[in-house]
Amino acid sequence: MPLRHLTPRDQQLFWQYGRGADASVHEPLVHRAVERHAIAHPHAVAAEHHGATLTYGELDRYASVLAGRLVREGVRPGDHVGLFARRSIPMLVGLLAVLKAGAAYVPQDAGRTSPAQLARVVRAARTRVVLTQQEHVPRLRLPDGHRLIALDDPVPHQAGPLPVPPPHPDDGCCVRPAPGTPGPAVLRLTHRDLTGLLLTEPGGLGIRPGDRVAQLLDLADEPAVWEILGCLTRGATLVVRGTDPAAAARTATVLIVTPAVLAGLDRAACPRVRAVAVTGEPCPRPLADRWSRRAALFHCRGPAGAALVTTMGRHDPAAEHPTAGRPVPGTTVYVLDTDRRPLPIGETGEIWAGGDGVSAGRPGDDAPDGRRHAPDPFLGAGRTMVRTGDLGRWTPDGRLEHLGRTDDRVSGRGTAGPVNGLRVA
Repeated sequence: MPLRHLTPRDQQLFWQYGRGADASVHEPLVHRAVERHAIAHPHAVAAEHHGATLTYGELDRYASVLAGRLVREGVRPGDHVGLFARRSIPMLVGLLAVLKAGAAYVPQDAGRTSPAQLARVVRAARTRVVLTQQEHVPRLRLPDGHRLIALDDPVPHQAGPLPVPPPHPDDGCCVRPAPGTPGPAVLRLTHRDLTGLLLTEPGGLGIRPGDRVAQLLDLADEPAVWEILGCLTRGATLVVRGTDPAAAARTATVLIVTPAVLAGLDRAACPRVRAVAVTGEPCPRPLADRWSRRAALFHCRGPAGAALVTTMGRHDPAAEHPTAGRPVPGTTVYVLDTDRRPLPIGETGEIWAGGDGVSAGRPGDDAPDGRRHAPDPFLGAGRTMVRTGDLGRWTPDGRLEHLGRTDDRVSGRGTAGPVNGLRVA
């Protein structure tokens, strides 16, 4: 029993604090959640960009037409389709079309990514079809047998039925190259991963029709998945930035950003913002304090290989030590020593994440590697947990406190370092 060394109380708190709430979602497929809004409110504005607008009815119709073309090109559930585009309305149509065809999209910013890197992504993600914009076609070097489709080509206005079985909630939705790996490994987010975060709270950020979510990040940035699909699955309007991110933020009610992007925005110039999710790296205390005076600001943390974030906590300016909050629904979080044994509440160790929120697999590198991924002995049943590289501890009231990073050198048994065998970078 992996918990037998803990006291009965710590065994109880291990699960009480470390397991996210059980929360069911009304729609386990991302694109079906978007389609619901297209049916209920077809004239509501789904996106704005450079003065142009796209309604939910138009988004659904155009995406269905393009999805039909993808199916005719042989795209099937389980496939990966490159989405090499810049922020735009056609990019949104392409993203939804890939999901409607049952495939997973592979996002890259075609305007900023080198042709050589785009070619590496094609190989790593094993795509056969790539969607892009006309202006980027000359930069793409695709292997023989690949199909290139321009998103801004004129398309008919009638969509036929898609003759493919719908994807399963555990099928891939978004695929990204694994960071820091020289080989062909990619990280896969499933429909279940995303709907479990986006359609529950606090990950949904209370987004509803009438809200305006600023889309500030590049398509290839991991939090951009949250920006785009967190908005469209909940019927709000996505304000796609142009060259000036501040212009998009000025009319927004919700921001999903990195600390660097948030630091570049003037809080006084964004009077309508009511919720901010800060992810990607720790948010400096003064920045969080400034924005939380008139908005709910959430600290969000999650390792590569997990569904965007594993913990969320609302910032409290009066708290002595800001925390990363609690596990989001469908996720488990563990504080372990160097032998991967749970530590008592209040002791510092390394944070691992498990549960449904952990990426379901990495094509080309499926086996747990013993360093970033390992079998989850607490959930069992063949589940996997992910090593975050973060140090942390549980507070007495069950919130997760982040205390820096390890340096990726984990001592063996009997050679413990300063904090339960973990060295602080």
